[in-house]
Amino acid sequence: MLTFCIAQFVLIMQFLWKYIDDLVGKGLDSWVIFKLMVFVSATLVPMALPLAILLSSIMTFGAFGESYELTAIKSTGVSFIRFMRPLMIFIFILSIGAFFFSNNIIPFANLKSGALLYDIRKQKPTLNIKPGVFNDDIQGITIFAGSKDPDGKTMRDLIIYDHTQNSGNTDLIMAKKGQLLQTKKGDVLIFKLDNGVQYKEDLSVSEDKKYQLFQTNFDQWEKHFDLSQFALQKTDEIFFKDVSRMCNISQLQTKIDTVRGSIQSRKNNLYDNLKAYLFFSNPRFDSIAKATSTFPIVLSNIKGLDLVKKESRMEQQDIIEVATAKARNIKSYTGSSTKDIFYLRSDLNEFKVEYHRKFKLTFICILFFFIGAPLGAIIRKGGLGWPIFFSIIIFIFFYAINIIGERIAEGSTYQVFTGTWMSVYVLTPMAIFLTIKANSDSSIFNKDTYLKKAKRLFQFFQKKETIHA
Repeated sequence: MLTFCIAQFVLIMQFLWKYIDDLVGKGLDSWVIFKLMVFVSATLVPMALPLAILLSSIMTFGAFGESYELTAIKSTGVSFIRFMRPLMIFIFILSIGAFFFSNNIIPFANLKSGALLYDIRKQKPTLNIKPGVFNDDIQGITIFAGSKDPDGKTMRDLIIYDHTQNSGNTDLIMAKKGQLLQTKKGDVLIFKLDNGVQYKEDLSVSEDKKYQLFQTNFDQWEKHFDLSQFALQKTDEIFFKDVSRMCNISQLQTKIDTVRGSIQSRKNNLYDNLKAYLFFSNPRFDSIAKATSTFPIVLSNIKGLDLVKKESRMEQQDIIEVATAKARNIKSYTGSSTKDIFYLRSDLNEFKVEYHRKFKLTFICILFFFIGAPLGAIIRKGGLGWPIFFSIIIFIFFYAINIIGERIAEGSTYQVFTGTWMSVYVLTPMAIFLTIKANSDSSIFNKDTYLKKAKRLFQFFQKKETIHA
């Protein structure tokens, strides 16, 4: 639990660092921030849980090895595999729970966090009027303040342009002093203006096209502005339902079948249209007419093309123009169909990768345990120092292989399964090797062992040179 919380904290900080510009300065409610963090935390479990298992396994068995408890246990005849058995059962149960979490909770969290983050990024920043700068954050209103008092609310030498009627600078308010306030709900901005004047031009059409200018002097005036545009607008979550990360296994399987059907339908339409319409023929050429009865057309069998030379120059030109137009249509239609099939196949691969990802989390948790536990027993170092170092190295290696494999799977036609599970293929031999070495009490990280082998090798070559001499 400790290592899981550490991993979650690091990943959440990385998320905040990435989206800090979208969150700061928008006056978000603390409840909105809390919900976003909860949903994002759930989406980060597929990364945090394997890392936590790896780190905690190295720390636990490293501490056992450092205090010679593993040596004492092995001296009683208990093998390393048997000693691992209770934790193996725990990890298997945890991995099964991770699968159900990945299938049921993570899609829901991805949906909620994706929709909420989209709304936050779309929201306008909170109103911040700076002295000496024209501010147009409120739609249709431009505000200028000459100076601002230290209290942050009182401004002087105010100029307010009202452009809500889309008629230019026909409504202008000037005031010596003003105070900026908001209602409790934050949906209305109140300007309490002192010692000012309003200039408003009446643009009602007159026969002589002359307009009246009204001047209103005031000692105090409250000007209200609607701030509903700054409130967080909730987007309908149905727009995010088709994203692969927001679907469970049954939904992914349905979408995979649907996309496969669309691809096959597009191929059938392409074949039928080419067969029925997009070919060149001339009723006067019997050989061409016979050749078009089958599809595709084999050009070497169309002897009627030689008959074109017997036609007049004008008829030849007509035939060539018709054939060229047909060829352009074929090229255009096949090009658009190929693009459609390519995009559909990309969607299909994306859904397939996400489908396999649900199951892969279970195997990654088990795999990291069988890497971390033997590695901790071999290096015999507890605490946070060396375990964190080895965990980061292994996890970065895994993450790089995993990203490469999934990118290959998404862009491939037939290797989706291989690309998605590439990281498992690469790390499984490492887990088997480390488990065997730990079970046989091998010291692969002991420098004295390698120094002895190097010394023996040096003595062997030295003896060989002496014999030759």
